[in-house]
Amino acid sequence: TTLVAELFGQGNVAALDETGEVIGALSTVRLKSRTVAPGSQYEYPASRLNPLDVSRGAFDRHMRESDSDVVRTLATQLNLGGLYAEEVCTRAGVPKETPIGEATDDQLGALHDALARIDERLRSGDVDPRVYEEELSGDEADDREPRVVDVTPFPLAEHEGLPSVGFDSFNAAVDEYFYRLANEETDDGEAPADASASRPDFEGEIAKQERIIEQQRGAIEGFEEQAQAERERAELLYANYDLVDEVLSTVREAREDEVPWDEIEETLDAGAARGIEAAEAVVDVDGGEGTVTVELDEEGGDAEGDGGGTTRVELDAGEGVEVNADRLYQEAKRVEEKKEGAMAAIESTREELEAVKARKAEWEEQQADDGGGGDGGDGEGDDEEYETDWLSRSSIPIRSPDDWFERFRWFHTSTGYLVIGGRNADQNEELVKKYMSKHDRFFHTQAHGGPVTILKASGPSESADPVDFSEETLREAAQFAVSYSSDWKDGRGAGDAYMVEPDQVSKTPESGEYIEKGSFVIRGDRTYFEDVPCRIAVGVQCEPVTRAIGGPPSAIVDRAAAHVTFEPGMYAQNDAAMMAYRNLKERFADQSFVRKVASADQLQEFLPPGGSDIVD
Repeated sequence: TTLVAELFGQGNVAALDETGEVIGALSTVRLKSRTVAPGSQYEYPASRLNPLDVSRGAFDRHMRESDSDVVRTLATQLNLGGLYAEEVCTRAGVPKETPIGEATDDQLGALHDALARIDERLRSGDVDPRVYEEELSGDEADDREPRVVDVTPFPLAEHEGLPSVGFDSFNAAVDEYFYRLANEETDDGEAPADASASRPDFEGEIAKQERIIEQQRGAIEGFEEQAQAERERAELLYANYDLVDEVLSTVREAREDEVPWDEIEETLDAGAARGIEAAEAVVDVDGGEGTVTVELDEEGGDAEGDGGGTTRVELDAGEGVEVNADRLYQEAKRVEEKKEGAMAAIESTREELEAVKARKAEWEEQQADDGGGGDGGDGEGDDEEYETDWLSRSSIPIRSPDDWFERFRWFHTSTGYLVIGGRNADQNEELVKKYMSKHDRFFHTQAHGGPVTILKASGPSESADPVDFSEETLREAAQFAVSYSSDWKDGRGAGDAYMVEPDQVSKTPESGEYIEKGSFVIRGDRTYFEDVPCRIAVGVQCEPVTRAIGGPPSAIVDRAAAHVTFEPGMYAQNDAAMMAYRNLKERFADQSFVRKVASADQLQEFLPPGGSDIVD
């Protein structure tokens, strides 16, 4: 197993198997250029320009290609970032706002020289590490310790005037900086310093274990998909036995006659041009590996009547159909063994999570027995003592989750159960086929055009016992289904929904009938929820993770530090999202935090299609 630490961007850690395939990752990354997710082949990011290695000619060329000013070009095109771009300008004596079109060759030379001097100092080890602190007035200095501002390998002209502390090594400076930064998280509105110092960070540990479980679930899901794909490829070889056997026999006989691989490839290409089916199936010949890759038609189609696609299978040209198929079956078995290991790991993590929760409950009980921090009450004072006033905090740390369900519509009920809904017909199909389990509940509206809504009894790949969902939980799931249906879009204030068991949901229509994509046949008795209000709240969650959330108001109010409630109305979805964003941003002291975790675009993901109004 290989661990890859990504020390760029938001940072990440990925575990790879011996083939370079991702087993698990701290954060899932899906970009046009690369993917870091369980089951994918790990790809290194494309290298970027190193500002410390750039020649004078390349420096001038990159600078002249910009249509911005000097400091922004250094920060973005030369990858220096804002602070060090300003530092280079200051050391070079070049005004940072100078437009590139007006910058002289001498000024560019001075900038490059300043950059070269920084490079020389770093490479020679001539460092003087500093931790910079905020400057306090006399009264403030008596009341509290100064906060840390920055840590640098040498003094910066941009920080001239700020108090600083020197260190023998940059590692020691960085260690001190982050140690003090972590301690400064105890801000106004949190527990007093003496209380927080004695209180273990149960919430942080719980969030960590839950994050690990989500990653392990993703790995299990990836293993399941990979094993299924290997089995399907093996079965495809048998389904096309005669064609595959003809390809392998042709290549094997040619090799026995010592025909070169390039001639074999030319012969197959010529056969394909003449319309020989076996030759047409060959898409790649690799003499170095001794393999031939064929592209085979998949049997059948999907439920909507679409034709099947094609699948590529790499074959060992020296073996027959049976041996190649057996190799694929063995690979599927190997992957399933990895899945079993991951399932054992997830059970271990769940046990650790339960142990942390038990320690938290024991600690809180002990605090209550000891007087609850001095209030002499029954322990309720403890909860109030440690409740954070997120709206007043000047800086809120961002802890972004990466949950598998976030691409669907979703919320957690007030009792903690996950509810997921489809955004379109494709997702409706996917939810029922892939994510609906035995003890879940299926919800839908009486009105046409509503999403498939599933109240989950457990997470993916988890075994679950039957759940006796509370009436409150069921009503919230029903309200979710109604609010994202055509009832909202049509401006109705309420609607009706029904609930059934998973085994009552089918894609098999009655004889002579047709089922549209994303639709299902419901058989048997239904439980109805009548006159359910169309209401959705959106808000900002600050613990244990930071993100925008949305759903039935009763499920959102207690989880959100601040929220806005909507009903069907006149404002378009994007306008309503902007109204909510402005409302929420004004209520937080740390407005940059709201911009990052609950922008208008992020909030819009939780708003129903159609017009909306804010509920006073």
